[in-house]
Amino acid sequence: MEKLMVEERQTAKTSTRRTSKGLITMAISLVILLGFSWVLAPSSVSGGAVSGMLQFGAILAIVGLGQMLVVQQGGVDLSIPGAVSLAIVISSHEAAGDNSKLLPAILLAFAYALGAGILNGIMVGRLGLNPIIATLGMNALLFGAVLGISGGTPRTTVDLLRSIGGGETFGLPNSLYFAVAVLILVSLLTKRTVAGRRFEAVGANAFAGRAMGLRVRTHQGMAYVWAQLLYCTAGILLAGITAQPTAYMGNAYLLPSVAVVVLGGTSLLGGRGFPVATVVAAIFLGQLDQFVLALGVPFAVRTLVQAAALAVGVAIYTVDWTKVRARFATRADAPALVAPQ
Repeated sequence: MEKLMVEERQTAKTSTRRTSKGLITMAISLVILLGFSWVLAPSSVSGGAVSGMLQFGAILAIVGLGQMLVVQQGGVDLSIPGAVSLAIVISSHEAAGDNSKLLPAILLAFAYALGAGILNGIMVGRLGLNPIIATLGMNALLFGAVLGISGGTPRTTVDLLRSIGGGETFGLPNSLYFAVAVLILVSLLTKRTVAGRRFEAVGANAFAGRAMGLRVRTHQGMAYVWAQLLYCTAGILLAGITAQPTAYMGNAYLLPSVAVVVLGGTSLLGGRGFPVATVVAAIFLGQLDQFVLALGVPFAVRTLVQAAALAVGVAIYTVDWTKVRARFATRADAPALVAPQ
């Protein structure tokens, strides 16, 4: 038990360094990016462009926080496209242009999300299936529901949802306020509650958590439930932002959700999550998209930029740069071989 306590303290110290590194790195990167945007593409930092960036960056932040909870348990959720798309379709089609039907539609969307999260949790947490296979299969089921409800035909969002999701308050997009509220909720639950600390302990070391009597499978499964509820929230807001949303808008959030989690400093192997750094990374990635598009680069290049950002994040937080520098220093100090005369 003493050994476990020592390991936990060492993990906490490492996590503190990582959260400082992740948050500072993303904050500095965002400031530098804004500077480049101001000089090279001023249109990307205009009032309208920044408002639009914050609007969609907030959606990515909510999705990223959901993915972060799953990654903390050493998993990955590939059902994001179907989950977000299903929430969009239900909130727009079930309301059918009637404001009075919006609340039942939202409740139905959350019911679907809860069911999908429970199934994912059972498959991964209880049955021990590979998270990639389990969530990929769930994604196919969710898209089946999308086509079954929508029939492949988009429908206009009701006025009430447009005013809530796509409106502004005090000059800022409403979606940004929702993102801040979700950030506060996730931070409080994971950092300030006993259940949250146990959740992070299980993610850091499932074997140690099991030895301490923690319900490892329950914590791993619940990560997928909470994640689905956050994806659903993001999808409903996205339906309000877009006047006539399509059934496949969720496809754009899979790779970016992983990228913001990694850029925020959360290890893909599990452990402690960093909600604030994840949200800052989402804003960074949103502005990076704006900057690339303002430069006139083809829209298809955006995926390559996101993949590059993911690769950079993995390199920053997983590569032991001290050993790399020591290796190069050793090679530089080694005597050169002299060719025989």
